[in-house]
Amino acid sequence: MLFLNVIILSVVQGLTEFLPVSSSGHLVLFHAFLDEEIALDHVSKIVDIAVHVGTLFAVMLYFWKDLWAVTRGGVHLLSLNTKTVEAKKAALLIIASVPVIIAGFVLFQFHPTLFDALLVMAWMMLIFGVVLYIADRRPEGREVVEGFTIKQAFLYGMAQCLALVPGVSRSGITMTAGRFLGHSRTEAARFSLLMGMVAIAGAGTLAGASLWGGAALTHEFLSVLAVGVGCSFIMAYGAIFLMMRWVERASFTPFVIYRVVLGVVLLGLLYGGIIPQDM
Repeated sequence: MLFLNVIILSVVQGLTEFLPVSSSGHLVLFHAFLDEEIALDHVSKIVDIAVHVGTLFAVMLYFWKDLWAVTRGGVHLLSLNTKTVEAKKAALLIIASVPVIIAGFVLFQFHPTLFDALLVMAWMMLIFGVVLYIADRRPEGREVVEGFTIKQAFLYGMAQCLALVPGVSRSGITMTAGRFLGHSRTEAARFSLLMGMVAIAGAGTLAGASLWGGAALTHEFLSVLAVGVGCSFIMAYGAIFLMMRWVERASFTPFVIYRVVLGVVLLGLLYGGIIPQDM
């Protein structure tokens, strides 16, 4: 059962990490119903590390050209050459990432499970699904990521902080911010996923640090890690590919419908007493 649960969680994380439907919310939901073996502290942390590594590899591979440009831009910034397009892209990504790094570190240090409740996740899934719908009704602009302003990047970053609450969705709230700013679905999604590299790397690092020295490199450890990385990588890459193709041609409405329906169903089950509200 352990490896079946690892596969399920890895598939869920891989599919939902880059879609505007909240990967953390789905993990809270699935953790509530999966076998107790997966809930063991050390196993849960290993899976957490694995899915972050897998999804990070997926987005890095898909956006390797952007990643290379950002890397070159970082070198330019270090050499005080701030006039290049690559330097600006790197600066935008840094500015957009700083708020969630600070907020995430503070939350992780003082109360990492503050919002980990199904009731919170259900409400956030519903509310921010509606917010995404409202934002997505705005006309699309022609501005590309490289043309974003410092202020816009900072607003993306502030919006991303809301995703520390399960159910909000990191990709969902940043894409919502982009649409409110008048950016096209394609460019909002592109910048959101580029921001995701930093956020996922940071979350994975925190998960790894919490496990450091607490787990031996056993066969079980390495097997869980390999399965988690592999499954999440495959599903994440597929999800990114399909979503980027979708937003080139259509709206976020299917994701909105999914969020609203799931939120309403969960709230009905929770308030109806079918599912305990303290899960």
